Amino acid sequence: MLRAVIFDFNGIIVDDEPIHFELFQRVLGEEGILLTEAVYYERYLGFDDRGAFEASFLDSKRPLNDAKLRELIERKAIYYQEAIRNHVAIFPGVEALVSSLAKTLPLAVASGALRNEIETILQTAGLLRHFNGIVSAEDVKQGKPEPEIFLKALAALNAQHEGEPFQAADCVVIEDSREGIRGARRAGMKCLAVTNSHPAELLTDADAVVETLETVTLNFVESLCR
Repeated sequence: MLRAVIFDFNGIIVDDEPIHFELFQRVLGEEGILLTEAVYYERYLGFDDRGAFEASFLDSKRPLNDAKLRELIERKAIYYQEAIRNHVAIFPGVEALVSSLAKTLPLAVASGALRNEIETILQTAGLLRHFNGIVSAEDVKQGKPEPEIFLKALAALNAQHEGEPFQAADCVVIEDSREGIRGARRAGMKCLAVTNSHPAELLTDADAVVETLETVTLNFVESLCR
């Protein structure tokens, strides 16, 4: 039975994957590493900033220590705040679905984005009040496709819940990336994929795939846990 819903953030709530690509390309370019759009969407899309920078340096056979990694993440975060200052695009259907689900279900965000980015955009969009928990890049040691972020989101929901604890099987995760789908499944959760970043044929590990959240209802999400 459906008892909670966990949303990814980038590519599901906020339409900013093109911005992230441009900023990864910019930061890596400053380090002498070329990143093409095709490689980003094929290789790095589902990673958090830490994982994407680690993978890109590894693929380029370049050393990367912890101090340099922190500096790269901080530099990209500064660029991101500049990029979204006057442009926050929420995907169609998100506001209506979040508002509808929040009437009867606890909601969480499980994202490889930084907490400040998540909270700023959700607040700007008027959605922050609907979420009972947020798990961000700072909260996990292993990003997607590892299940840690989803299990911590579940723990955050349970920490605010009285009564029978939520179980992984009671949760539906809404994702746009292959890594996110794998992480949700490894956590023992159902997964609804949206083709915002990948075509449907690359998202077949999900329990269901839709083109937009505009068509998704509470009954549809509930059906994934029956």
